[in-house]
Amino acid sequence: MTIAVGDRIPSATLHRMTADGPEKVTTDDLFAGKRVAVFGLPGAFTPTCSARHVPGFLAKAEAFRAKGVDRIVCVSVNDAWVMDAWGKSQGVGDDIAMLADGGGAFTKALGLAIDLTGAGLGVRSKRYSMLVEDGVVKALHAEEATGLTISDADTLLADL
Repeated sequence: MTIAVGDRIPSATLHRMTADGPEKVTTDDLFAGKRVAVFGLPGAFTPTCSARHVPGFLAKAEAFRAKGVDRIVCVSVNDAWVMDAWGKSQGVGDDIAMLADGGGAFTKALGLAIDLTGAGLGVRSKRYSMLVEDGVVKALHAEEATGLTISDADTLLADL
């Protein structure tokens, strides 16, 4: 079952890279008392994700902050090293937290996993964006396919 507006984000552990190596980030800590714009995508360094999805949120980071968003988070079923390298290549700096869902547990708990084995990618994340306030989903835009039509930064900004 796919997460819906009004649902609480499931408890899960993601990872981010630090100077000392990968660090655990619980969704409970990530969302507690915060307004967070989250977007998920099929994979780091993939064409649409790299050319449009991350750059769209990066270009709108200030607009999200102006609308009261505390942080922007990108989640992908990749490891922390890949997410860190991808964030650096995209120049996200502190504007977007690049979080790894290595085994896909968070993505599966959201009901947003997609099997892209036929394309050589394995089980990945559907492309989505959502606004989460204090752990509760306030807006959700999940793509039916892997294209970028409703999960872009402008669509989520319109919800604020």
